[in-house]
Amino acid sequence: MAVVCQSPGNSSTRIALVIQYLGTNFHGWQKQPNIISIQGCIEKAISEVVGHPVLVYGAGRTDSGVHAAAQVAHFEYEGSIPAYKWAKIINARLPEGILIRASAQVKGNWHARFSAVWRRYRYTIYTDEQPNIFVSQTCWHYYQSVLQESLIQQALYPLIGEHDLSAFKRTGSDRADARVEVQTVQCYRQGAFLYLEIQANGFLYGMVRLLVGMLVEVGIGKRSPESFTEIWQNQRRDLVKYSAPAKGLCLLRVGYPEFPFAKHLWFDTQPNFLLA
Repeated sequence: MAVVCQSPGNSSTRIALVIQYLGTNFHGWQKQPNIISIQGCIEKAISEVVGHPVLVYGAGRTDSGVHAAAQVAHFEYEGSIPAYKWAKIINARLPEGILIRASAQVKGNWHARFSAVWRRYRYTIYTDEQPNIFVSQTCWHYYQSVLQESLIQQALYPLIGEHDLSAFKRTGSDRADARVEVQTVQCYRQGAFLYLEIQANGFLYGMVRLLVGMLVEVGIGKRSPESFTEIWQNQRRDLVKYSAPAKGLCLLRVGYPEFPFAKHLWFDTQPNFLLA
């Protein structure tokens, strides 16, 4: 973790960012030694401007290869640059694949992670038999069997509420418990694309990809919705074998009681594909 040479004082401004990225060429959000991460690239860009190390705090940690349509982060700044100008300034110093969509000043006690009340992920599956280069980077191309969205939706409904979801936590998680409050679930089809969306107060390490891997078994009739529910209710992590590919997963948006950005900047900025 970087050491801040100049601590923000009473004159500091807290600046929030709405961030988009294609995770394909990055090793996830979290900064780690000797790898290219989203957080690391943004911190480097800001530090080049202010002349000292700066810490950027994100709403959540996406894994290697996972995308974001509206990740949220914040940092502290002492100086005269208006908050709204930071998006353009940072973008000029970022590598291809990362974009600051907007920047704005927030209250000093506002926190990108701890002020968030929910996160929403979308997983996209492309079901047409023919490959398509224009969607291959952001979808799981699964066409081997027909996926029945009604079965997947039936399996999703019991997840709503607060539950122990240890069955969908990958090894390596530093979280003390596995209780998650799932607020909304949805499975729907548009043309050749099947979308799964899950909104919760927080997510376990690897949770959505493990969920989707097993929900595909439900969708093709290999496993019943009832069996799916029994597995997570009984915390049978040993029966959850397959994690869906990272490239189909996108952090769609993050919710806050107070948020300074207009809805069109963050609410639904991952395009939905529609092919015959």
